Amino acid sequence: MSTPASTPSSPSADASGPLVAVVATEASGDRLGGALLQALRARRPGLRLVGLGGPDMAAQGLTSLFPTDELAIIGLTAILARLPSLLGRIRETADAIVAAQPDILVIIDSPEFTHRVARRVRASRPDLPIVDYVSPSVWAWRPGRARAMRAYVDHVLALLPFEPEAHRRLGGPDCTYVGHPLAEEAPRLRPSAAEAVRRTSDPPRLLVLPGSRRGELARLGALFGDTLAALVGRCGPVDAVLPTPPHLEARVRDAVASWPVTPRIVASAEEKWAAFRSARAALAASGTVTLELAVAGVPTVVAYKVPLIEELIGRALIQVPTIVLANLVLGDKVMPELIQRDATPEALADALAPLMADTPERRRQVAAFARLDGVMGIGSARPSERAADMVLAVLDRGRRGATPVA
Repeated sequence: MSTPASTPSSPSADASGPLVAVVATEASGDRLGGALLQALRARRPGLRLVGLGGPDMAAQGLTSLFPTDELAIIGLTAILARLPSLLGRIRETADAIVAAQPDILVIIDSPEFTHRVARRVRASRPDLPIVDYVSPSVWAWRPGRARAMRAYVDHVLALLPFEPEAHRRLGGPDCTYVGHPLAEEAPRLRPSAAEAVRRTSDPPRLLVLPGSRRGELARLGALFGDTLAALVGRCGPVDAVLPTPPHLEARVRDAVASWPVTPRIVASAEEKWAAFRSARAALAASGTVTLELAVAGVPTVVAYKVPLIEELIGRALIQVPTIVLANLVLGDKVMPELIQRDATPEALADALAPLMADTPERRRQVAAFARLDGVMGIGSARPSERAADMVLAVLDRGRRGATPVA
């Protein structure tokens, strides 16, 4: 599928800059891609683009091969139902990239889609350098993917500081830690003097974060509501705040309508950041939000539940001692995690209650969070700029040169 010759992403014949193919299918990947393309354009103003992405990448001049909304599919059953269509889109994307004759391909996250594209492109263009921005979780499950990636990925740009060592140990491609995008959000997550005072004031502010996906809200909503009631019964009133994306606000309001204690729902990004900066503690579903909370310095208890079949598969395949991202980054089980049958309102309230006062449990988490700046490189170069430098290093050396030095 071709794009109009007048668009910035068109590989026009008279353009002198490198042609970069880039593929991202989810909103998080589009945000990473947008920041990466902005940094690349600052370094190579004549850059041309082709590929697949969303609004953030479009703002940097990419005309997407097709809308990525149709690829936002969650759950094994939904994926199987759409499999013929997805396979067709994978072929279409790979064929368009090969036909465009780019100088490099960057795939961003969503490995079930992007890695299939990369394999097809490598088969047709074995000389084309391929960079994977966001490592698959080879350190957690299916470790054999790391070695398999060497056949079609030349360099991995890692968001987590322990991933380069994991790829080295598992025989994966060259891997460089460029930093997590949350590192750039640290100033918005950390309290001012007045907000620090609010963290110690009564009633204590508690963040309630049951997840943003439909299944998470269904499985954790009532549990979090009952936990909040149990905590209030033990510790007294709290100012419970539940941040949610605007498009989910109505669904969240319906879900919390029956809770014994009704949280205050905030839907804007600024209200969310303000709540993070002033919260004393949090009850959260497992996910990236745990790392946000750690960067914000908010002591947290984590809960998660999945259907039985997913639990059985997870127990058989997952090879890490914790499912909490913040704990993995810190290398320590700092945030208590209660999963499946262990996640009861009473157990969660037991774990939360010590975090509401100046206790050893609270102080231990706060001290661990203070190490994050050093561990994640917060305050140094922006992750998107590190990523752009590595992409250009791989581009400039080609497939047969020496490994670039980060």
